[in-house]
Amino acid sequence: MTNTVSIEIPQNPTNFDDVGGTGLPIDIKSLVHIFFKRFWLIAISATMVFAYIAINAFSQTPIYKARVEIIVDSNQLNVINLDEVLSGAAVNSPALDTEVRIMSSTPLLRRVAIEQNLVEDPEFNPELREVKVSFTDQIKGQIRNFTAPQQEETAPRVPMTPEEREQMRIDRAAGILRGKVRVSRVGPTYILSAEVTSTSPETAARLANAIADQYRVDQMEAKLDATERATMWLAERVSVLRDELAQKENAVEQYRASSGILDAQGTSLTESNIATLQSQKLALQSELTRARARYNGMRRQIDSGAGVESISEVLNSGVVSNLKSQRAEVQRRVAELQATFGPRHPDLITALDENADIERQINAEIERIAASIEGEVQNAEDQLANINRRLNVNRVQLIEENSADVRLRELERDAQASRTFYEEFIARFKETSEQDDLVEADARVLTPATVPGAPAAPRKKVALVIGFLLGGGFGCLLALLAEIFDTKISSTTDIERRLKSVALGNVPLITNMGFLGFGKKKPADYMVENPLSGYAEGIRYLRAAISFSDLDSQTKTVAITSSLPDEGKTSLSLSLGRMSAMSGSKTLVIDGDFRRRQLTDAAGVKVDSGMVEYLFGDGDLSDIIQTDEKSGLDILPLSKAGHTPHDVFGTRAFDTLHDELRKQYDLILIDTGPLLLMAEARVIAGKADKTILIVRWHRTSRAVVRKSLGLLKAFRADVLGLVLNMVDVNHRRQHNEPGTAYRDYKKYYRTEAKRRFSFGKIGRQSKPIPAPIPVKPVRAAEPARKPEPVE
Repeated sequence: MTNTVSIEIPQNPTNFDDVGGTGLPIDIKSLVHIFFKRFWLIAISATMVFAYIAINAFSQTPIYKARVEIIVDSNQLNVINLDEVLSGAAVNSPALDTEVRIMSSTPLLRRVAIEQNLVEDPEFNPELREVKVSFTDQIKGQIRNFTAPQQEETAPRVPMTPEEREQMRIDRAAGILRGKVRVSRVGPTYILSAEVTSTSPETAARLANAIADQYRVDQMEAKLDATERATMWLAERVSVLRDELAQKENAVEQYRASSGILDAQGTSLTESNIATLQSQKLALQSELTRARARYNGMRRQIDSGAGVESISEVLNSGVVSNLKSQRAEVQRRVAELQATFGPRHPDLITALDENADIERQINAEIERIAASIEGEVQNAEDQLANINRRLNVNRVQLIEENSADVRLRELERDAQASRTFYEEFIARFKETSEQDDLVEADARVLTPATVPGAPAAPRKKVALVIGFLLGGGFGCLLALLAEIFDTKISSTTDIERRLKSVALGNVPLITNMGFLGFGKKKPADYMVENPLSGYAEGIRYLRAAISFSDLDSQTKTVAITSSLPDEGKTSLSLSLGRMSAMSGSKTLVIDGDFRRRQLTDAAGVKVDSGMVEYLFGDGDLSDIIQTDEKSGLDILPLSKAGHTPHDVFGTRAFDTLHDELRKQYDLILIDTGPLLLMAEARVIAGKADKTILIVRWHRTSRAVVRKSLGLLKAFRADVLGLVLNMVDVNHRRQHNEPGTAYRDYKKYYRTEAKRRFSFGKIGRQSKPIPAPIPVKPVRAAEPARKPEPVE
């Protein structure tokens, strides 16, 4: 059976989509391709996970859940706060969280285990269970015994008494019960929920209600115990406070009598005197300020030479008013005399002297008034000084009294505090003593637990859905990881995007093995017998790629190499040579692999003298070159004795042979050895016009090809492109080449033999091949020139 895929030669070898080289898909199409490519991995992984979860779900023992709800009242016991010994305080979130811990505590569950006699229940007592050891458990036990370190011999254990053994069983039952109990708070409410799981629905409901009842009993016991302890403590404290209060009140009275502190309507006499003197001082200071202001103002006016009319204190004086009237009359007469007589007239002089005498009297009166005001200032200052002396005396006395009063007030406060405590404790003692018969639990059962009608686990439908989803997700994850870590080249897309190289196309794998492996056809012979097959069409496209590789100059020498052995390089070289010869071109194929001479064997040529002997001067070239009878292809073979330690391809003799053959042939194909193993292959690639690197589908890794491309670049080889060889197109999930899914193109390809046989499958007919994509030239020297399609 033969298949092929399309061969596409990019117009611009450097224009590739970059996906980062990580192998990660970047679009939905790539993800779908990965799904089909890794279908069996996904299917097997998903089936295993689904089967594991399904088996566990159907093999598990049914588990039942019973739930009881308890509401906690908004008041609870708090004997520490003396203001509210029994009335309680508001329940807050931390208090409710504390109640959750109490409800699921080991001591409370231990009392439940004792009350419900759980030591007689096999579910809570492993000693009563039937021991069933499975084959898997036996293997695990043997492995554990084998791998566990040898322990040193220890002293024998002391046997336990029956009481100790019973306590151990109760503790173990309480521990198992704790693992089956889940207590939580229902949202932001005062409701607590206790959920118990068990293999018996009756046991689950019974234990849930028992836990709620034991929780309420525990609260009542705690309250009774707290009340009793509070009563005893209050009684002792009241007795002590009574004696202490009597002592402190006696101390206050004794100190008051010894210090002689007198009170006047709640204040001492010294403080009252100081207050009176302080008010008098304030009044004198005000009076002194006013007198001093009057004196200073009058003095400034006098010193500045202001007239009598400008001094306010003088204007109120009757003497000054009379003198001012007299002065006015005298000044009038002086004016009349000056107008009538001369300046030396006796009456005028007399009038002037009289006026001057009146001025002196006015000034004297002003000085007297100023002296009077100054006396008032001095008198006020003396009174103020006297009051300050009396204040200082009273302050000293007050300081002494305050020192004694501090101690007195301290004694009074101490006595008052003792009185307050004593009265408070007396009241609380009476209340606490009367509350023993009124103690109730702060919680009550809101919803009792009922026997569940259906198991809570396992939920088989949910488990199956989860198993299906987890299985699919796990399978997809494995597929994605396998794709990421898969470094093998499986499509021309890998060559173009990840290697940044030209992909010349795909050559399919020929799976025609004959009946039971006998009569196996070689690829080159198969191509000759089936010129219209998909394999022949793939070789034809490769020849077209060589023909149109350079439109400016003819490509004559092509080195065909591979990175590693067994990549189909030799079969492809012989097939390509036969295709070229059958197309009318004079073609020569040179066997350049000295170690394995596979091309010579594949062509069925047997010679005594080959290319190595000719290069060393033995024989004639026309005798050495053999012609293929099936296609007319010329072959330059290697003899079995043609091994040589010398670098044949680096000699001048090979260069001369190469130049001579270029003149005689249209196309020369050189089948080299593996590029990474043989240095001769690198030398040949450097001397050839073009080099084609063969990559085996789904076997050659990208790292190997990158290294080969690096070597070719180092030897300045002109790499025409990479060919993906031996592609098994029957495994369509393994590649996503364009054109492989078009079944309408099957009419274009057929094989001469209608029935082929493969190993284990007799009479299997070969499938038709989908159409390839038309060939595009590698480089176009002239845009107007278009190559004719190759038939």
